[in-house]
Amino acid sequence: MAFLSNLISGISLGSVYAIIALGYTMVYGIAKMLNFAHGDVIMVGAYMCFCAMNYWGLPPLAGILLAIIICTLLGIVIEKLAYKPLRAATSLAVLITAIGVSYFLQNAALLIFKADPKVFPSVVTLPNLRLFDGSLIISATSIITVIVSAIIMVALTLFVSRSKTGKAMRAVSEDKEAAQLMGINVNGTISVTFAIGSGLAAIAGVLLCSAYPTLMPTTGSMPGIKAFTAAVFGGIGSIPGAMLGGILLGVIEILGKAYISTELSDAIVFAVLIIVLLIKPTGLLGRKINEKV
Repeated sequence: MAFLSNLISGISLGSVYAIIALGYTMVYGIAKMLNFAHGDVIMVGAYMCFCAMNYWGLPPLAGILLAIIICTLLGIVIEKLAYKPLRAATSLAVLITAIGVSYFLQNAALLIFKADPKVFPSVVTLPNLRLFDGSLIISATSIITVIVSAIIMVALTLFVSRSKTGKAMRAVSEDKEAAQLMGINVNGTISVTFAIGSGLAAIAGVLLCSAYPTLMPTTGSMPGIKAFTAAVFGGIGSIPGAMLGGILLGVIEILGKAYISTELSDAIVFAVLIIVLLIKPTGLLGRKINEKV
């Protein structure tokens, strides 16, 4: 029963990683940029929801919606100010800029909210699920997290494959110049991509802090890094790959803590990533792209 409980906890944590990884994989797959400030957008979303519920007395759903709106706008602003001017720059310049935006958001949160940990109130008020005469207890937060993650992945897959904007995203991902010649607004499409990714980050931040109710300016740093690892693990640029990579990463992390070592759990996660990339460099569901020179 303990194994099943740990497995469910791993799937729940992995679902949060998957939601964050979806933001990474969309931005990289379409704009070919690694937005390392994505983890700090998670933190901003969590703080917005916290303020809405604790200071302004709003219900949890209103707090979540406010967090999504703020983070969506923040994603657009970050793209316009930090990344759009570097559209033709080298990958190193974009990487350094992303790190700079990350530090800016962290220090801004530190100035506004201070370094004291905040206790995040749970947004899930449903009762826990008890199975096998109470031998197995599944928290309502875990159930909601898995359901929300699955809904987001299905909705995002349908959006990218069937909507006009989603088709524009795929066209921009394949060839920006050709897409522009066909009348697609490349800048607008990339902005929409950042907006969607940042909105997902807000949801992930709220779910993460509901499960682990300690909120600090550095809250999103480690989950952001692990979610990026999950995106690479599953195949960066692939939406199902981000989902699969996130869930596997969460399961490996929780089982590693439970059965091997709490201190070595992160090392185990990254060791598995290295092994997978040695066997399949494009990730589990990634596809190899042949470029003509």
